Amino acid sequence: MDSYFYTFLEEYLINPDKRTYWVYILSSIAIAIIYLYFNKKQSRVIFSSKLWLHSSAKLDYSYFILSYFIKVMMIIPIVISAKSIAFFINKNLYYEFGFNQIQNFSYENTLVLYTITLFIVSDFTRYWLHRLLHTIPFLWEFHKVHHSAKVLNPLTFYRVHPVENILFGFRYSISIGFVTGIFIYFFGSKIGLVEVFGANIFIFVFSLLGSNLRHSHIPLAYFKALEKWFISPKQHQIHHSKKYFNKNYGGYLSVWDRIFGTLKLSNEVKVLKFGLRNEQMKNYTTLTNLLIYPFKKIITRKKN
Repeated sequence: MDSYFYTFLEEYLINPDKRTYWVYILSSIAIAIIYLYFNKKQSRVIFSSKLWLHSSAKLDYSYFILSYFIKVMMIIPIVISAKSIAFFINKNLYYEFGFNQIQNFSYENTLVLYTITLFIVSDFTRYWLHRLLHTIPFLWEFHKVHHSAKVLNPLTFYRVHPVENILFGFRYSISIGFVTGIFIYFFGSKIGLVEVFGANIFIFVFSLLGSNLRHSHIPLAYFKALEKWFISPKQHQIHHSKKYFNKNYGGYLSVWDRIFGTLKLSNEVKVLKFGLRNEQMKNYTTLTNLLIYPFKKIITRKKN
């Protein structure tokens, strides 16, 4: 059991690729304090026990622990690694086209190009998978688990059905592996990431600037012009609202929402009510229901 505990700490608190990395938590707290200093009325909501001890929040805390064990024992073993995908892509490019490495490209330029390409491709595929989870009926049944949260806190980020986690695992492996395989083919061993503490610099910067506030009741908005390029915490909160759940699918970039017609700016929405329609909420109030009910709903739909 101790090994699970230390692995858990290493996975979430000490891993800079995770939202719950201790540096990101501290930076989010700092940003929240600054925001609340200028918006004192919001303090009553943020520090209310009705928020942190809400039944939906308690479910988030329990599900966070449970989802870790599901991930370790069921998801990781079946999701193919990005390394395997990269090897497959590189091998097939070599067999098809022979040796074609670019020689006159500096290591520094390769680092920058690879880091930017990886970030953009990953964010683009994240947008489309997220959108498909909303628009394909049987996938929406699984994604409802995430949207069933009536209040938001940083652990709501992990309120994701295992089926959705598997899909995002494959998305990550395929997109990262595809880009990496191509870069290895053209640049060989010169590839690498521009990193901070071992994390992609873009992921680090966005996480440092308050990604944890997306699942919170701090409606931090950016300037209108900036929100057309980057998703603000409030824009993601808008996505969690009952009325605008089909807007703002983007992960870090809002460019995709702008291009494909799903962008909603913060200044266009004043009141936010989170969760699903009232008649659906009763089906997502226990750990068992979060895991089982999507399957029951899909089976019932097929019978009808």
